[in-house]
Amino acid sequence: MSPVFGHGRLRLYLLKLLEESPRHGYEVIRLLQDRFLGVYSPSPGTIYPRLARLEEEGLVTHEVVDGKKVFTITERGRAELNERLDELADLEQEIADSVRDIAREVKEDVRDTVRSLREELTQMARDVRQGARQADEQARRAQKEARRAQREAWRTQKAEWQRQTTEWKEEWKRVWADGFTGEGSPAGDARLGQMLAEFVEEVRSDAANRQVTEETLATAQDALYEAARRIRDALR
Repeated sequence: MSPVFGHGRLRLYLLKLLEESPRHGYEVIRLLQDRFLGVYSPSPGTIYPRLARLEEEGLVTHEVVDGKKVFTITERGRAELNERLDELADLEQEIADSVRDIAREVKEDVRDTVRSLREELTQMARDVRQGARQADEQARRAQKEARRAQREAWRTQKAEWQRQTTEWKEEWKRVWADGFTGEGSPAGDARLGQMLAEFVEEVRSDAANRQVTEETLATAQDALYEAARRIRDALR
């Protein structure tokens, strides 16, 4: 119970509310909630027994309307209310002061909540900016790593191509040594050498203009081995 309603003063205020207008119990509870800004909310176990006691004393009466007890102040109740007008005035002043205190506390709570929310939003914005900077830095590192990996892959591919080229050259030398007997004419020797040189240059040029993969190298190697075998057979 609210402190202002100590020492039987709730009984006096119930008479005051019923003097304003006939009311049922739930309406009385709701009015008290509204006047105390929801901070004081009397339970039905507080209000209904007191209304019943007032009725026993002949200060109020009730009639049932739509299944609800609607309480009305009696002349005897008005007489008691008039006898206690000074006490009622003090009570209403205390209620007004209490409501002002409640409103001030609510206002301070709202101000503190808004301040706290503003601080949280500021921190969130700071965290978002920090996260964005970290994301940018991570993206830059990822791009740098991707470029490094690309360069490394190209160096590896270039080294592999050079290795394959060396193998091809050695293979062609072996083809030349194994297949050429020396019985041909100098013109034939020169012509065959030119053809081999042109072939190697053409393959090298095509490879330089394309991305050479491991699969491509394996296929080219098989083709070269087959070509070498056929050339050896032709030169024997």
